[in-house]
Amino acid sequence: MDFALSERARDHLGRLQDFMDSHVYPAERVYADQRRDLRAEGREHHVPPVVEELKVEARRRGLWNLFLPGIEDPAHGLSVTDYASLAEVTGRSPLLAPEATNCAAPDTGNMEVLHLFGTPEQKARWLRPLLDGEIRSAFAMTEPDVASSDATNISTRIERDGDHYVLNGRKWWITGTADPRCKIMIVMGKTDPEGHPYRQQSMVLVPLDAPGVEIVRPLPVFGYQDQHGHCEITFTDVRVPMDNLVGTEGGGFAIAQARLGPGRIHHCMRAVGMAERALELMCRRALSRTAFGGPLAKQGVVRAQIAESRMAIEQARLLTLKTAWLIDEHGVQAARSEVAAIKVIAPRIALDVVDRAIQLHGGAGVSDDTPLAEMWAGLRTLRLADGPDEVHVRSVARAELGRYPGA
Repeated sequence: MDFALSERARDHLGRLQDFMDSHVYPAERVYADQRRDLRAEGREHHVPPVVEELKVEARRRGLWNLFLPGIEDPAHGLSVTDYASLAEVTGRSPLLAPEATNCAAPDTGNMEVLHLFGTPEQKARWLRPLLDGEIRSAFAMTEPDVASSDATNISTRIERDGDHYVLNGRKWWITGTADPRCKIMIVMGKTDPEGHPYRQQSMVLVPLDAPGVEIVRPLPVFGYQDQHGHCEITFTDVRVPMDNLVGTEGGGFAIAQARLGPGRIHHCMRAVGMAERALELMCRRALSRTAFGGPLAKQGVVRAQIAESRMAIEQARLLTLKTAWLIDEHGVQAARSEVAAIKVIAPRIALDVVDRAIQLHGGAGVSDDTPLAEMWAGLRTLRLADGPDEVHVRSVARAELGRYPGA
């Protein structure tokens, strides 16, 4: 296995690190202040102006659509392994860097779906504005009334009526839908409830302003209201043209799997980036804080926490890079077990590192004086997003047992 970056990726990485130092990190406090002001004006989910300023600068530097840069010129794309290291760097400032470079979920996954399965008309109407960063999007799969960790349970109905589809159902934790810039959703529902369990579902494009779409509420995460919003949404006799079907009828489950594989590399490497920043904050705190007659860094228990964090981060990064390499060399299907494994390991390890950093910072660690508390909330949520840990552990066990007769 070769995890060395291509020359193109090394160039991107150098420019990205400079962008982080010169623009992104200094903008974090500005972002927090602008969000506070917008909240006071009753505009909780409007984008702070500094985000758009960062997007302009990132695009000027050629740091744009890094996850899928070869969409118009495949010869100039990056491999999944190449992008993994870039995703790690953006993970160090998760509220700003991914969006500044137009590499934020759920847009990345939606752009990949439209690139792979969209019609020319769908690409012109929705993919182009997403690639240009003019709009945001959402992916509506999870439902409150069924165990959505098993996607075959999805109960939202998508029924044909003449030359339209009619949607009825209820979704929640639909990221991005409180943001006024969010214009389109990819909605997963059942078109054939009596069909094979993996052929019952389809995906359709639903504009947020379609009649019958109601955003019931944005849901907080451990008390944090995300700027983009994680919303509960109802669909009541929502009509969309049949041309809004993504791929084929019955192809929704397969599209979801294609969407989630590479996307989990993004999530996991951003988690590694968060862990790296938490470890950096931990080390700086340990060296600058004095207790019991000397710096905290002299305490054996603190040194052990720092060492455990470094060793854990290296393990998570290597497993994620191995998975990225497998996808590059053999495709997503060949890396299914590894994709499941990293989805468990990377957030779990990052969460542990952030927790240690919080502990070392004391009261400051649970305040908003550092990014640690919000990182913890995001990482804890990641153990549920895109399938809870238990589902992925089950997948790894099934793959392992499948090596033996009688399994």
